[in-house]
Amino acid sequence: MMAMKRLIYFISDGTGITAETLGHSLLSQFTGNGFELITLPYIDTVAKAEETVAEINQANTSNTQQAIVFSSIVNPEIRNTLSTANAKNLDLFEYFLPVLSETLEQEPNQLVGQSHAINSNMYSYTHRMKAVHYALENDDGQHLKDYNNADIILVGVSRCGKTPTCLYLALHFGVHAANYPITEDDMTNNNLPPALQAQRNKLYALTIDSERLSSIRNERRANSTYASFEQCDYEVRFVESMMKKARIPTLNSTQLSIEEISARIMKDTGLKRHSS
Repeated sequence: MMAMKRLIYFISDGTGITAETLGHSLLSQFTGNGFELITLPYIDTVAKAEETVAEINQANTSNTQQAIVFSSIVNPEIRNTLSTANAKNLDLFEYFLPVLSETLEQEPNQLVGQSHAINSNMYSYTHRMKAVHYALENDDGQHLKDYNNADIILVGVSRCGKTPTCLYLALHFGVHAANYPITEDDMTNNNLPPALQAQRNKLYALTIDSERLSSIRNERRANSTYASFEQCDYEVRFVESMMKKARIPTLNSTQLSIEEISARIMKDTGLKRHSS
């Protein structure tokens, strides 16, 4: 009989992104466990908290393991209500707010949604949205003339993770990221394509293991030449050789998440989060 997965709740009075992000990071340190992840955002009243407690308690009646709750709730009354649930409650604000309050010698505002507010002074929402539009408009080698406005141009074979990485860089860091797929038309010689020659200082290459690339491409075009291991291996080897000859920094994305790829790119290139 298959063991039931342990219930993990991410509960917030806002989007739930903060609770999810920290919760996922902590859970990743415990391999070999089966988890069922449930996100409950906008629990911003006592009544909603009471309904949530009832849901957790009901779910626990059919699960032999106590649920775990990661919560990021500002209002103390709502936090207290959630604490009555039959679960191990890891209240992120309860752990950190008192320490910060004492250190800063200031009481917290207790305002909901401040970490994702549009007017946050940590970095500009408007700039990030412009960066997202730029990434979409400059995906897969579109609008080559707009490369002058790029902070970075990701290059590599098709389906190695360039597009999602560009969007992540834009949304989270406000970076204007374009991407250019190296195709067979660019493989007539071992030099950078003409469209990239003048942008050499902005280039960053992603590569990927051939077997993994073949698997990804087969999900899109099953049993095609495009997805065959032989074709994938040829393209990967050729592009890696091209980047090495041109001395373009290259990162293997096979075992990395989009978040990890983006963090490595920011570190390797020295790009900074845009704040205006």
